[in-house]
Amino acid sequence: MARADGLLTHEIDPTDRKPQDQCGVFGIWAPGEDVAKLVYFGLYALQHRGQESAGIATSNGEQILVYRDMGLVSQVFDERDLETLPGHLAIGHTRYSTTGSPMWENAQPTLGPTPWGTVALAHNGNLTNFEELEAMADARRPAHDHVVRTHTKKTGRTRPYRDSTNDTSLVTELFASAEGKDLTEAALEMFPKLVGAFSFVFMDETTLYAARDPHGVRPLALGRLEHGWVVASETAALDIVGASFVREVEPGELIAIDEDGLRSYRFAEPKPARCVFEYVYLARPDSVINGKLVHASRAEMGRVLAREHPVEADMVMATPESGTPAAVGYAEESGIPFGQGLMKNAYVGRTFIQPSQTLRQQGIRLKLNPLKENIAGKRIVVVDDSIVRGNTQRALVRMLREAGAKEIHIRISSPPVKWPCFYGIDFATRAELIANGLTTDEICQSLGADSLGYISVDGMIAATTQEPKELCTACFTGTYPITVPSDAATALERSC
Repeated sequence: MARADGLLTHEIDPTDRKPQDQCGVFGIWAPGEDVAKLVYFGLYALQHRGQESAGIATSNGEQILVYRDMGLVSQVFDERDLETLPGHLAIGHTRYSTTGSPMWENAQPTLGPTPWGTVALAHNGNLTNFEELEAMADARRPAHDHVVRTHTKKTGRTRPYRDSTNDTSLVTELFASAEGKDLTEAALEMFPKLVGAFSFVFMDETTLYAARDPHGVRPLALGRLEHGWVVASETAALDIVGASFVREVEPGELIAIDEDGLRSYRFAEPKPARCVFEYVYLARPDSVINGKLVHASRAEMGRVLAREHPVEADMVMATPESGTPAAVGYAEESGIPFGQGLMKNAYVGRTFIQPSQTLRQQGIRLKLNPLKENIAGKRIVVVDDSIVRGNTQRALVRMLREAGAKEIHIRISSPPVKWPCFYGIDFATRAELIANGLTTDEICQSLGADSLGYISVDGMIAATTQEPKELCTACFTGTYPITVPSDAATALERSC
């Protein structure tokens, strides 16, 4: 059966997509449960974290089976597929890759041999010391081990061929040559050598594992079923499968779950640097991260934005749908009524049919249509969570002008995005970021708006109620809490 290309997206303008988290992970240990179906629904809840490929691995205690393909979760799996994945423990993955690596070989979970059996691994994040880890893998391989090799132009040396090019496969390969009495010891020895961001969910034939880097950049939550355990990128995925939230997997912690229960190990001291963009846009509004409901943070960002950038207006509206919580907060704080100015076609993703020239000229009208009676003659505040290239906001301003808006004031619930992320988010390049090189007034003029206001870094952080020193704000400030690789472009190609 032909598969979809996996490029469906909720974005208004595919050429101006928001920053994308590159992966979502889910794991379950639950004897007596239909674990493949539970993972399927868990991945459904995490679909926003990766829309390119999906995969599930299950084990019956003796054998691991993996099914993965390109596409959305609902496109990759059907009832018959899930019935071929029996067992009592399982992991799953949804993936969104960086530009240039959308291929089946990079879909997860990965699968590989170890001295103690087989390992299946799913990863959310990005390792920044790929070359160092690759050299370690090369050094561990016996000289007589005949493998196909490819030439790396950057280093001028050959390296072992792997069926994929990402850091997840490299970690899987390192497990193959690891030492120790079991996979737990191997992980405790290896993970301190990994630099960057990682939330791992992995398994062998009998045990479910979860681990989080010492900075806790990407979220990872632990939940309890009546007869089992669940780990997931977000608490919303726990809710979907009926698991009660227990706690987060701590930064620098490894968890192992099997018939003997849950065991916790510490492989590094925690140095929290949680990604603030999870609160701004990436995570589902109904998820809780480090004790804070994401929706509450976004609404508070809107209130802060109203205090920092007040304006006289007749209506506050959101850019559907990611700007809605902040728009509601802005309206509450400012006293300006919240209204609906745009209708979104929920069934239009990235269309597989190329529009005609006439439709191309209409641009985002394929997805949005203005409510002219709500807009005509009014001063409008338009709230969005971020600006990347500015194409979407520019088209919205034009559309609202044509609908009769008297004034258009854009308010953004995050600071200007100026720097790339090396920890698991796919941003546009620095050259493409509209805030890199232009002042706020120049951006406003480019968009055709009457005014433009971004929330401050301090205001954004305050809205999360997190300690400033425990958040990563690198994409806004350029201050990176973890070592940034010298070859930035190569590092971004290796993620997940």
